[in-house]
Amino acid sequence: MGLGEVRILEIWDGYLIDGTLANYDLVRGKPIPKGLYHLVSEILVRHIDGDYLLMKRDLRKSNYGGYYEATAGGSALKGEDKVSCARRELLEETGISSDAFKEIGQYTSHDTIYYIFMCITDCDKSSISLQKGETISYKWISENDFIAFVNSSEMIDAQRKRYHDFFVKMGYIH
Repeated sequence: MGLGEVRILEIWDGYLIDGTLANYDLVRGKPIPKGLYHLVSEILVRHIDGDYLLMKRDLRKSNYGGYYEATAGGSALKGEDKVSCARRELLEETGISSDAFKEIGQYTSHDTIYYIFMCITDCDKSSISLQKGETISYKWISENDFIAFVNSSEMIDAQRKRYHDFFVKMGYIH
């Protein structure tokens, strides 16, 4: 952390495996006690014309820096539910303001409960904004190109795993 930088303590609600609040605060960067989970909302963005939005992760990100991902999303802050988290993360990471979220999946891994949403938008495709430290570029791709992306080594494996049931339902996985 450089001179003049302030690191804000990020507090999360702790959850039980069934998604109910555990009345226990978690702190980002600190170990999560066994049997507790934090909540993450991920949003797959599709334009009304059928194109999907891919966001390119900042090169400095420790996990998959420089990779495109088919999501905006992140951890729910204390007091946020899965939809308010999705709304905030989508706005922060893309500049898209929406309340049109359809839950398309849920996935639990290690200490995280992921809620996966689809957001269909009619936003101006050139108005996507980038979040410093998170994303460095974006692109809209056709549904056919998205299917190719899903079935390629370019897609982050962990994300493909979390979206697997939706991709199968849509016929996207070969």
